[in-house]
Amino acid sequence: MSTAIVDKPSTLQGARLPKWAPYAIAGGSLALAIGIGLAAGLHSRVQWGLIAAILFVVGTYGIAARVEGTRQAKDRIATSLVWVSFLLAVVPLVSLVWVTVARGVKVLDVYFLTHSMGVVADTEPGGGIYAAILGSLEQVGLATLIAAPVGVLTAIYLVEYGRGNLSRAITFFVDVMTGIPSIVAGLFILSLMLMLDLEPFGFAGSLALAILMMPVVVRSTEEMLKLVPNELREASLALGVPKWRTILKVVLPTSIGGITTGIMLAIARIAGETAPVLLLVWGNPFINANPFEGAQASLPLYIYQQYANSAGSGAAYDRAWAASLTLIAFVMILNLVARGIARWKAPKTGR
Repeated sequence: MSTAIVDKPSTLQGARLPKWAPYAIAGGSLALAIGIGLAAGLHSRVQWGLIAAILFVVGTYGIAARVEGTRQAKDRIATSLVWVSFLLAVVPLVSLVWVTVARGVKVLDVYFLTHSMGVVADTEPGGGIYAAILGSLEQVGLATLIAAPVGVLTAIYLVEYGRGNLSRAITFFVDVMTGIPSIVAGLFILSLMLMLDLEPFGFAGSLALAILMMPVVVRSTEEMLKLVPNELREASLALGVPKWRTILKVVLPTSIGGITTGIMLAIARIAGETAPVLLLVWGNPFINANPFEGAQASLPLYIYQQYANSAGSGAAYDRAWAASLTLIAFVMILNLVARGIARWKAPKTGR
């Protein structure tokens, strides 16, 4: 006697939305948001996007709850919120880069990069940013030479040696310095300049930028050093290696990638600071390659001056956008170099 085997659907697997459902919901939300915006007289695409985001989240939850149940709907709404948050963060960034590139390429050429303003008025066409590039490289470079070693050594002390009141005091002041406005650092160096009767010069701006850079380097380096497993330190010390050599040969090579990235992020922060440079360096339309004497130009200050003194001149606006694009490219190159150094210096792993 044979028994027919009947395949029954599994009760453990409920109904699920197809893979293309989120895309369909997103397209429908966008179309509905545009319709609502036009009907309500809203002409801003930003408003349309916000309405579409709300409709997408609500629509995803409603459809998923009806088809898959409330438990799976909650999971989908969490995923939807993550995607919406991602888009809300990316869209302004992409828009900023797009506008900067579109307006900056108008005058960005070899002549613009290799010439300075000189006797060219801000309202006249021509001129370039060579003096500003040179000034920014020198000021940021000197600030890095000051802040990076001090910041890394301070972080090593806090993680490897720091105990007691001194360590807590240093940590407190690092946290306070992380949030100080850039103008405060500029005013501090300016007060020293007034006491010593000094004229504006590029190195004064470097000192203020170093003050802003140091707490970022300390905090990022400290976090990277804490990620190094204690087993590595203990194994080195168990072999009789001194602690200073363990730090130099084991701890730092293990965390060099994160430390380098933190330093590059600190450089990216100070590269766009305008207030300290405006107070301490003043700007100079002519080339001054000596940061220890006389006023100097810099890219952030150049952008500010071209915009502030343009008097509606299209040439000045174009130069400001081109300098902004150059500054963004400068920061991007720094990050690429940091990633290359981090990968090159990262400890080799075997299988």
